[in-house]
Amino acid sequence: MLRSLPMAYLAGLRLREITPARAVITVPFKYLTQNPFRSIYFACLSMAAEMASGILAMMNIQGQGRVSMLVVGLEAEFTKKAVGLIAFTCEDGRHIAQAIADSRASGEGRTVICTSTGVDEAGDTVAIFRITWSFRAK
Repeated sequence: MLRSLPMAYLAGLRLREITPARAVITVPFKYLTQNPFRSIYFACLSMAAEMASGILAMMNIQGQGRVSMLVVGLEAEFTKKAVGLIAFTCEDGRHIAQAIADSRASGEGRTVICTSTGVDEAGDTVAIFRITWSFRAK
């Protein structure tokens, strides 16, 4: 991670779980991730949420030839102060795989809105991100 995503490494993002259908990424509350309000800075939360869906996309692209992927939209909802270890879960791996297959079949780009939900150690939702990915097989 240090080589390809140095900021994610410095922020302490970790892959907790990955399957073809879902991924879980954690981000800790620490000096490098905090904001002046003593919670995790929204950009660090965004990074973890994006990585939860992005790693599913990268897993589905691997071995599929050339497929470009790009974030084309982002919507976020913050519901609770983010402190402690926050885990972002994305369960859209099958939708991503289908969009890539559709793009390969049609030669046109496809978009998928992936939802990454962040929960704290007590199980309370702190943020929900909807990330729109664009995929185009070449």
